[in-house]
Amino acid sequence: MDAVDEEIIRCVLQNARSTYAEIGAAAGLSAPAAKRRLDRLVASGAILGFTAIIDPQTLGWRTEAFVEVYCSGNPSPAELRQNVERIPEVVEAYTVSGAADGVLHLLARDIPHLEQAIQRLREAPYIERTESVIVLSRLLDRPRV
Repeated sequence: MDAVDEEIIRCVLQNARSTYAEIGAAAGLSAPAAKRRLDRLVASGAILGFTAIIDPQTLGWRTEAFVEVYCSGNPSPAELRQNVERIPEVVEAYTVSGAADGVLHLLARDIPHLEQAIQRLREAPYIERTESVIVLSRLLDRPRV
């Protein structure tokens, strides 16, 4: 991975639908050279795929929260993942250091919808309790590297 590859990645992070000419201009390459480099980044696994990013608010999902999960016993990360995968409102999930066993990012239509999702989450026998914080506003949302 060199500076040219990083420019290509930066360009497709900003707009995954960039043309090879646009990618090449950003990275100082011709369009065919940009295509070859981009193809190599995909083949090597540096770029895992391309996707559409949907604004959840346009779908009516305007409530956002982060939920700390506290477990009894010692469930494995795979068990936690299996539990949260079945809840579509969970859009991100992490195991973490500290008092909580996991932190989840949830999207929902409204507070009652969020509450229902959290109740479904608590159905797992090893989830002892949860603590939630509701997002008031997003201050920054950068493309992820």
